Parts: sequence; structure tokens; C-alpha cells
Amino acid sequence: MQKPLPPAADERRLALFSVLAQIPEGRVCTYGQVAELAGLGRAARWVGRTLSTLPEGTHLPWHRVIAAGGRISLPAGSASGSEQRQRLAAEGIVLHNDRVNLRRYGWP
Repeated sequence: MQKPLPPAADERRLALFSVLAQIPEGRVCTYGQVAELAGLGRAARWVGRTLSTLPEGTHLPWHRVIAAGGRISLPAGSASGSEQRQRLAAEGIVLHNDRVNLRRYGWP
């Protein structure tokens, strides 16, 4: 059985999930922007690690979070990388050289 998270960790995760749930379809946000919007400061890496632990079948739009400069950070050959690229394409987000144009698709 997994140890329960300390209250501060629960609050951080809830803040992250709240911001994540607000990213609209057809838009993306960087890990750093999500951290900042959630009030977590410069916790981009923590955001990435936390998103990597989301359960299979989650309804949170994890695929809308990308690396700085619009880069897709998940490897193209990986299952999660392929799924992210497919989900973004299904929402009308165009990738060019494995990057998203943040001026066009960025949020907020």
C-alpha cells in the first residue's frame, strides 16, 4: 500500500491538476507555465514528474503540456510520445519538426 502524501504535497498536486484541467482543447502550455500558474514557482521538472505518474485513463489533458520553446519532450517512438502527438493532432494542433508554435497554440 502506498503511503499517503503529506498535506502540502496534496495541495501542490491539486493546484497542478486545477491548472491542467483549464487548458482548453486546441491549446498547449509549457511545464514551466503550468507550474507558475499553479503557484508552484519554478517547478517545471516537478510538473513533468507528476504528470508521468498520472493513472492510465485519466481525463486530465496531460498531452497539452509541452516543454519550453514548444518542444515535445516525450520520445517519438514511445507509447506515451505517440499518444501525445496523436491527441494534439486530433485537436488540430500542427507539429513542425516536433515543435508546437506557441504563438499560435499557446495558452494562456
